[in-house]
Amino acid sequence: MRSVATAVLLLGLAPGTARAQPVDLELVLAADASGSIDDGEIRLQRQGYATALSSGEILDAIGVGYLGKIAVTYVEWGDQNSQVTVVPWRVIDGQESADAFAAELMAQPRLAFGRNAIGSVIDYAQRQIEGNALEGERLVIDVSADSAYSWGGVPLAMARDRALEAGITINGLAVLC
Repeated sequence: MRSVATAVLLLGLAPGTARAQPVDLELVLAADASGSIDDGEIRLQRQGYATALSSGEILDAIGVGYLGKIAVTYVEWGDQNSQVTVVPWRVIDGQESADAFAAELMAQPRLAFGRNAIGSVIDYAQRQIEGNALEGERLVIDVSADSAYSWGGVPLAMARDRALEAGITINGLAVLC
């Protein structure tokens, strides 16, 4: 028992403190649900992510990672007060976990509304990454949107700069329908 307590102290962990779960990637999928996006476009975004995460190519890519697993959460966003986690963090490490994520994503109703506030969703996504119980080798926010304009909330340039300073990559995907 003494050796366990010594090991805990040497590792800098307080008794009862869990370590972060290591993953190859922490990925926030941030989908535009602002007023310019209709319900069909919400379904298009969700179906695209669900299909991609369950595809053999993506699962093969996940499998060749050092740990063979990633963590994903899906967020919809609208105005500066409307960023909603639709599917909380899930570890994807094979077909079963990918299919479960996809099913949960497709079963949820639309949850965010309002005008575009891209800076606010980047800020929200960064807080989701920094506040989870994961330790990713890579940190990524994928933002899908039909406009780059932001109507208030956290200024886009400020949110982008803070995320980049934190080592987070931001990808953009245009929604064109």
